[in-house]
Amino acid sequence: MRKILMVARRDYLATVRTKGFIIGLVLAPVLMSGSLIIMAIFRDRTDPRDRRVAVVDRSGVVAEALVRAAAERNARDTVAAPGRPRQAAYLLEVVRPNDRDPMLQRLLLSDRVRAKELHAFVEVGPHALHPLGDTATTHLAYHSQNAALDETRGWIAGEVNAALRRERLLEAGIDTTRMPDLFASLAGMPLGLYTRDATGRITDAPKRDERAAIFPPMAMMLLMFMMLMWGAMPQLSATMQEKSQRIAEVVLGSVRPVEFMAGKLLGGVAVSLTASAVYVGLGLYALTVLGLSGLMPLAIVGWFLAYMLLAVAMYGALFAALGAACNDPIEAQSVSFLGMLPMIIPTFLLLPVVMQPNGGFATGMSLVPLWTPMLMLMRLATPGGIPAWQPWVALVGMVATTLLFVWAGGRVFRVAILTQGTPPKLKTLLRWAIRG
Repeated sequence: MRKILMVARRDYLATVRTKGFIIGLVLAPVLMSGSLIIMAIFRDRTDPRDRRVAVVDRSGVVAEALVRAAAERNARDTVAAPGRPRQAAYLLEVVRPNDRDPMLQRLLLSDRVRAKELHAFVEVGPHALHPLGDTATTHLAYHSQNAALDETRGWIAGEVNAALRRERLLEAGIDTTRMPDLFASLAGMPLGLYTRDATGRITDAPKRDERAAIFPPMAMMLLMFMMLMWGAMPQLSATMQEKSQRIAEVVLGSVRPVEFMAGKLLGGVAVSLTASAVYVGLGLYALTVLGLSGLMPLAIVGWFLAYMLLAVAMYGALFAALGAACNDPIEAQSVSFLGMLPMIIPTFLLLPVVMQPNGGFATGMSLVPLWTPMLMLMRLATPGGIPAWQPWVALVGMVATTLLFVWAGGRVFRVAILTQGTPPKLKTLLRWAIRG
């Protein structure tokens, strides 16, 4: 045990004493969550330049309503106010339809968009008021350089449909001016469940925020991924370098291969514990200062530490075995994806798991030991919670899988660390793991 601790201490200090560790500790969360930070910064920032839109109303019933709606919107939203940036003004230009040559008219309008004279042009089909016939004459077409992601398209569609509904009601003999709330809609307010406190009083249902529902699971997944990158992933390159530089041969003169590998895994676990202590401590402090301490239950911290220790040991054994089988950096680079693939797969499952954390798909995937560290933590961080038995079953599965990986990795490590010239083929690695 003393020799294992000596190897672990050497690897731990060799990592945490470097400037790269400190810099990475600061930059890693920024790089991992960079897209979220950029989205938050630019969420309310829009292009304030006016947008001129040509309207070709072949139905003859929506152009005037669109012009009135645009004037009302411009008067309401184009004046900057505290906490609200100025919105772009919509300047609508009603164009008389060219029924003799509609394709020529569309081309000329497209040329005006390309020349930046127009932001876009809209064409309303002649039978849009009663769209039960041929779709070629009941369309609402929006043309711009980037029509699929153009926010103006949504506003135009909403106002056109509102105008068409008013016209249909007028044809039915219903005066919409006498019912100003006819088209008013109610947004579904996201609320939790009512509960009874210790005094027996029924408490109000808490308001749920979409950001609060997605942030804790994503934070847990990213944090676990970073810990694996800190503690497990470096085992591959470190072991490969020690083998290629003949350092391992010197070390193995004093310790057995299994002790050497165990020390390296313990050092990786210590590095991950150091980084996670910094991130978890700062994260909990920030949530407390912001008054959001209830956003991340403290019980998740315990599950995070348990899963992280097992995950770093499990993946670390895999990367150490792969690194021992490599003879140069080129081979290490080619096999690194094999070890990273199980770590990457959970990142693609964020939305399906968060949206239905207790569904069959999320439950089954989170019980797979290779994916348990990320997916089970994501499910634990969701507001609704999960059955209490599932994290324990997943933990047992992880313990068994970690022991299997450490045992098999140790056998591969013992043979491969002193083997020179043999390429790291999957068939060879399996033979070493089975036969030792």
